[in-house]
Amino acid sequence: MLDPDVRETIQQGYRQFLKSRELSPRMGQKQMVAAIANSLTDDDPTKRLSVIEAGTGTGKTVGYLIAALPIARALKKTVVVATGTIALQEQLIHKDLPELLESCGWDFSCALVKGRGRYACNLRLEQCLDSVKSKEAGLFLFEDEQQFNPNAATESLFKEMSTALDEGSWDGDRDSWETRIQDIEWRALTVDRRQCTGRRCRFVNQCPFFKARSDLEESECIVANHDLVMADLALGGGVILPPPEDCIYIFDEGHRLGDTAIRHFGAECKINSTLSWLERLPKQIKGQAPLFSKDTALTEQLPRIEREAGKIAELLSSAYPLLQEFLDQSEHSEGRYRFSHGDVGATIRDLAKQITMHASGWQGRLEVLEETLSEALSDKQYSVPIPDIELFYQQAGNWLSGAERLVSLWDRLHKELKQGDMPMACWVKLDDSAGGNIDISINASPIQAAEILKDRLWGSCYAAVLTSATLKSLGNFNTLQRETGVPNSAHFLSVEGAFNYREAAALCVPLGAVEGNSIDEHSRYIIDNLESMVEDRAGTLVLFSSKRQMEQVFDELPNSLAKIILIQGQYSNREMVRLHKERIDQGKTSVLLGLASFAEGVDLPGDYCKHVVIAKLPFAVPDDPLHEALSEWIEARGGNSFFDISLPIASLRLIQACGRLLRTESDTGRVSILDKRLITKRYGAQLLDALPPFRRELG
Repeated sequence: MLDPDVRETIQQGYRQFLKSRELSPRMGQKQMVAAIANSLTDDDPTKRLSVIEAGTGTGKTVGYLIAALPIARALKKTVVVATGTIALQEQLIHKDLPELLESCGWDFSCALVKGRGRYACNLRLEQCLDSVKSKEAGLFLFEDEQQFNPNAATESLFKEMSTALDEGSWDGDRDSWETRIQDIEWRALTVDRRQCTGRRCRFVNQCPFFKARSDLEESECIVANHDLVMADLALGGGVILPPPEDCIYIFDEGHRLGDTAIRHFGAECKINSTLSWLERLPKQIKGQAPLFSKDTALTEQLPRIEREAGKIAELLSSAYPLLQEFLDQSEHSEGRYRFSHGDVGATIRDLAKQITMHASGWQGRLEVLEETLSEALSDKQYSVPIPDIELFYQQAGNWLSGAERLVSLWDRLHKELKQGDMPMACWVKLDDSAGGNIDISINASPIQAAEILKDRLWGSCYAAVLTSATLKSLGNFNTLQRETGVPNSAHFLSVEGAFNYREAAALCVPLGAVEGNSIDEHSRYIIDNLESMVEDRAGTLVLFSSKRQMEQVFDELPNSLAKIILIQGQYSNREMVRLHKERIDQGKTSVLLGLASFAEGVDLPGDYCKHVVIAKLPFAVPDDPLHEALSEWIEARGGNSFFDISLPIASLRLIQACGRLLRTESDTGRVSILDKRLITKRYGAQLLDALPPFRRELG
């Protein structure tokens, strides 16, 4: 039950916020505050979860912060706000939270937390600078198949970074460096958790990562992202963030949570790439052994580690032709074979069991080696110089990370599925991402995150809020519940945004529109008619479901139209938006052609977007292995994969795409959907009913 004093704090804070910003209260925002407050203080732990769809313009950030912060303080819990992207994290910590706290007159302590990989490691920076001109510079990218060959520009960049860290003008956060850093340069400067010596590092007091972490202990509100929360839960919870039972989680952009969880709990093994680093291991061991010759216990471990790595390599070598056989019989155009119902067969299961056994044993030996090296770092009498121990520790940490990845994948593949259990999605595919070299990867992934989140999140956290502008599909929360495992006991609420949709915009299906599944005819229709849909001296956003169709349409457009178009892939998304806005600001006409990433999260208010053109209904790609596996499982249980999966997902994506049009209360424009199926198919009415109540002009 909500304490009266806390209720007064919330109400007074909200009144003060509105007064200082000269705003009128919004009904949807008030409903959201009340719903969250009641949910977080429910006496029944199973009901401390609220799911709130808050339409654009509701002010949901203010809504959840106003409610959660005072309640968390009273309960001595930590608010963890998890956003969908790092950009939203930055906006929350640097803009939204400070403005809210100032307006309310509140003094809550807040901290931004990112993954270790976003921060430079002082030790790695020193190592790179010491060896940047050396032929052995590639040593510092153990996990990377490409050799790191720093040039003069890279050396200058690293020196500039080192100086900035020493002077305190840079905090070591990649996102706060003024210029863009190439991925291969940045990877040289970071370590994973297995390569970090932690409190034994001589740079621990200057470490950007540990400085950022130290802020968490005293913070009442932590701004993270979905990936970081999933990473913490994958480690058991309470490793990166406070323990789940001490947290009130708020998942903004909550519709992304299920996909993020699936990605984090999936596993992959690239056969040739793994063999390559295993085959480098003997040479690396022989390079380290003489330095540590006086440590008999350590040097006795190394031959065993080398032999076990050799056995794993031998088994993986035998896996390659087995997996190649499946690819040879596949009719998939992109070189992929999916195992039906996740059953990889007896031969691969037996091989997976052997690899798991040896990789688990190898992992244990590497953990002992890492602990030995960690103790050596603290031993002032140890015979090996500290820099050499540090380098070997990082090398051993890289081996250990690799062992963990092997166990994660192959341990799943050797287990037979119990009747009634949801299968994993298992598939093999050709991979040419490593500099054009062909490899075969084998993958295993959960097909839904529901059980994972029930076990690791909903069943262990103190309370949680799931919110977004789009959580319902086809008018209900069923798909969200199926994907994320949100229990029926949760509080569900949908509040309207601040827009008068009927007056502000029209939804149009043009009279001559073609059904989107008539691929060639549909593309020709777009090519012939797109120019007439472009808003003069304003912005037009054209959204495609298929990259191939987008590029085909663009290639066949007249030059007069193509020259005012920015197509996804031409520049980064951020740069495309910048150039687009620049054109509009100059009174010019501009058109954006984009895919799914432009259908959500892109903010183009006012003249920046007066017309959203949706090429076709955004049904999921039918041959995506996760979608295939989930469809197969649902069909096997007597369901209908189209109505149970494809249609709800398309509904959600269509709502998100339409949501690009109205971003402020003064915006106007139109949405055109160039897919006749919206009015010719029976399911079209369901999709239409779930869309915002625009004024309709249907064929």
